[in-house]
Formats: sequence, structure tokens, C-alpha cells
Amino acid sequence: MFRHELRWSRRAVAAAFACGVAALAAGPASAQQAPVKIRLSWIVPVSNWASMIQEKKDLAKHLGKSYTLEITRFAGTPPLITALANNELEIANLTYPTLPIAIQNAGMNDLMVIADEFQDGNAGYYSNEYMVLKNGPIKKVEDLKGKVLATNVAGSAVDVAMRAMMRKHGMEDKRDYTVVETPFPTMKAFLQEKKADLISAVPPFALNPELRAMAHTLFDTKDAMGVTQFSMWVARKGFIEKNRAAMLDFMEDSLRIVRWYLDPKNHKEVMEIAAKITKQPPERFDWVFTKKDNYRNPDMLPDLKALQRNVDLVQELGFIKQKIDVTKHADLSLVQEAAKRLK
Repeated sequence: MFRHELRWSRRAVAAAFACGVAALAAGPASAQQAPVKIRLSWIVPVSNWASMIQEKKDLAKHLGKSYTLEITRFAGTPPLITALANNELEIANLTYPTLPIAIQNAGMNDLMVIADEFQDGNAGYYSNEYMVLKNGPIKKVEDLKGKVLATNVAGSAVDVAMRAMMRKHGMEDKRDYTVVETPFPTMKAFLQEKKADLISAVPPFALNPELRAMAHTLFDTKDAMGVTQFSMWVARKGFIEKNRAAMLDFMEDSLRIVRWYLDPKNHKEVMEIAAKITKQPPERFDWVFTKKDNYRNPDMLPDLKALQRNVDLVQELGFIKQKIDVTKHADLSLVQEAAKRLK
């Protein structure tokens, strides 16, 4: 019996040794899992955080360790819906119209708002503009009847605000005016060449000295809608749950970088970074991340109450059929936990 037990003991020791060797071999690989790939979108340089975050990678302590970051530019927010649906993006900077459209019309019921990018209409801060020629015939909103209005993409945030203002004045698309699409960088040329009677203008393009010399603001987003949760970061619930640790590290790095940009003592360097990205003189960016710019929450916390009002308007304008409760599509735990890490 002793020999039988000894044989089993030897087998157990051998098995345990083999498992130990395997564990040692696998240990470093398990501890050093491949970083999670995070693909993040942007549309407008400087205004969208992704375009600026990549310029301060020195502050991203977890980059290349728990996650990698790929930055991709898009022409507008509606194409982001397709990219999210096709798993070509992990985090998209959706706006208040494209969020409900993605949830309801594209069937992505698992989309979650995870952070603020910027808001519009906050007291004392800049609001996106809708501009007409100074010497043109448009003096008031009612003068736009029968005219051509330029937007970046139908269904975008600037587009919805424009339509909301027109509706306030009793006018509807196709019946009372025509909408054409053109990217933000070409808006000035569209107005100058009279291809459009009104253009949508957002920073930094709205602050181009040449544009401001030839055009003036007819109304802004605040006039049309009040406060808007204009742009926000969203991700799919499954990706967040599967990669929570990496996402938390990413949000910590992002929040650290955002706070650096918002700190007035760094403003001169911020202007230089904005100039580098846009290939414009630094002095043109004295406005960036000040009260001359859209409001950005220093904790990257979105205004969900404003977002609910904005989404309700999107439904009223017919872009979605049913109302959406935005609180069911928000997970602020990542950014809240990231803020605690930085205290």
C-alpha cells in the first residue's frame, strides 16, 4: 500500500512540477497581455479632444502599456454610426442628434455616453454661429425663406440646431428652404461664392479673420436651442465591460491631458499646438479653451439633463420615432473613477 501511495505521490509531484513550469512560462505573458486597441474619432481640429490628445502623449502614463490609441478623422458625426456598427471604432465623439439616431435607427441599443467633449450655450461661453454675408440681403431669419443653407452633414448637431431655428420661425426643409452639405473648411468659400446664403460656422473656422471680415452672425446655437450637450464620447457596453481596466487607464490619461489643456498657465503652448495641427499662426488661437470657446467640463462630465432636452428635440424634428431615456445610455463610472485617481 505504501508503494502504491508513493507512486501516486510521485505522480502528483510530477504533475504539480509540470503545472508549475507551465505557470512560470505563462506567467509573464498573462501579466503582460497585449494592450487593448482603442480607436478614437475626431472631426474638427482643436475642438475635438482626439486631435489634441495625441499631441500630449507624454502625459498618457498608460499608453502603450494597458492600451494603444489610434486616432481617425471623419467628415461628420453621421459616418461615425457606420464605423461603430462595423466595429471600426471603440470610442466615437457623437453629438446629441447622432446618439439617438445610432441607438434607435441603427439598432445599437448598447451605446453608452462615457464622457463630455464640449457643450454649447453655457452662460459666458462661445456658441456655434450661423453666418451670412455682411453686404447680402439676409438681415433676419425670415429672409432665409427660399434660400440655400449650408450644413456639414444632414443630421449633425449644427444641422439640427439650424433646422430648429428655422422651425421657430415657421419654416421647414424642402418646403421653405434648401439644405446643401459641405465640410466645415469649405464653408467660407461657399458663402463667398454665393453657393449658400447661410453657413454653419464652428471653431476654429468660424474665427477665420477673412470670414469675419466678409460675414456676420445671424444667430447661434444658443438662440436656437439653449444649452446643448453638443459632443460626447460614446462606447459600446460590451467593449467597456470586457476591457474595463484598460478603459479606466485611458480615461485617467485623457482627463490628465484635458486638465493640462484647460489650465491657463499652459495657454501659450496650447496655442502653439493648435497652430501646428491646423497650420495656422499661433496668434489666431488666443480663444482656444477660454470663455471665447465652447464650455468643456474639467472633469469630462456631460450634462445629461441638457442632453435629454436635446434628444427630445431630435425626436420632435422627426429624426427618430420614439423618445429615448438618455440615463439608460450613460455610464459615467469610468470618468468619475478616473477623477478620483487624479486627486
